[in-house]
Amino acid sequence: MRPAREGEAVSLDPAIQKYATAAVPRYTSYPTAPHFTSGFPSATYREWLGRVDRDRPVSLYLHLPFCRQVCWYCGCNMRLVARYEPVSAYVETLLREIDLAADALPGRLEVSHLHWGGGTPTVLEPDDLERVMTDLRERFRFAPDAELAIESDPRTLSDAMVERIGALGFTRASFGVQEFDPTVQRAINRIQPPELVARVIDRLRAAGVRGINVDLIYGLPHQTVDTLTRTLQTCLESRPDRVALFGYAHVPWVAKRQERIPEDALPGPEARAAQAASAEAFLVEAGYEPVGLDHFARPEDPLAVAAREGRLHRNFQGYTTDGAATLLGFGATAIGRTPFGYVQNEPSVATWTREVAQGRLPVAKGHALTADDALRGHVIERIMCDGAVDLDEAGRRHGREPGWCADALPELEALQADGLLTLEDGRLRLSERGRPLVRVAAAAFDTYLSRARARHSVAV
Repeated sequence: MRPAREGEAVSLDPAIQKYATAAVPRYTSYPTAPHFTSGFPSATYREWLGRVDRDRPVSLYLHLPFCRQVCWYCGCNMRLVARYEPVSAYVETLLREIDLAADALPGRLEVSHLHWGGGTPTVLEPDDLERVMTDLRERFRFAPDAELAIESDPRTLSDAMVERIGALGFTRASFGVQEFDPTVQRAINRIQPPELVARVIDRLRAAGVRGINVDLIYGLPHQTVDTLTRTLQTCLESRPDRVALFGYAHVPWVAKRQERIPEDALPGPEARAAQAASAEAFLVEAGYEPVGLDHFARPEDPLAVAAREGRLHRNFQGYTTDGAATLLGFGATAIGRTPFGYVQNEPSVATWTREVAQGRLPVAKGHALTADDALRGHVIERIMCDGAVDLDEAGRRHGREPGWCADALPELEALQADGLLTLEDGRLRLSERGRPLVRVAAAAFDTYLSRARARHSVAV
């Protein structure tokens, strides 16, 4: 498909329209977080940490749930903060949590990836960011080529923080652009002129940050193919290394702030799909390579290279080059993963703080992986990353006979009948037409969807 010209109607594949409103997970884990068990014992997580392979690198995720301004579209766990005292207190607890987890590990492990998310991590004072990074370097060994990434809000990013990010060796910075159209910005309460974003990108590059990511959203109130195309044109003037194009997930039952967004202003399923398809065509024509479902990268970017070489992975930060089997999550609501299972921290900052103060790993929920989970998780990740998987070979790797996934066949055969994938000799491959429905194909292998009531965003 070529990019739409301004004012031009976009004709959509009827098969895409057929499945576009299916409610399916984004599959940043398997099982997904709504299916973790509450009251999971922190002692089990401590035991898992003690069994982590000390000779393999780990990755780190740090969550800072504070923002200076609230965006109504946001579904993240965040708190609006006007004073710094709550942030300062949070840093002290974060440092204690890092020490608790590090003490439970079998040694001073190597780190291959680090990611600060939120909220807005750059709400921190530069000195506090440095304190945490210094503590992490004392408790862990960072690989020479480790990726250090941080999310930021251009509206509140100070010159002092930009300089400190560069001095601390961060290699990548991410920005939520979402949309530049003024009407859309007012509807989502994120007023952010393009010139501001461009200046911040220039300052970070001057400070030594090599990789720049921008996040865009389609399906926002009052948004059209034309407004999104103009936003893309403006964004690409700064030559970001990666562009993430997410579909807006309207989940006001989870994120109460989304109740401020008028539902009658949201584009319908066909309009959403048209925005996604036209934006992808625009990015491809501009020289970006599609990576998985919703990421695009310059051909020389490590993410694009990993996708071409079959080394792409998916975790709670989305698509990544991070192949570490263990991801340690720090901070309220942070999710961690070990080869033995998943854990999620207490979402309440007060409860998280109390648990850490009492010397306990602040786990609220978790899930111990079964052999079937490991197999299905592998298959789902390969579908999400490669759009293809050898089901028989995957079964053999996990000690299962061909035909292990008979429960998925009805859904897969329906997708095949619509020309969205092929299933032959135990090999599944999405067609080019079917690639936007990768989450639907992955969901065919998810045995948890029918076990518990969890609400998910639409497929496209």
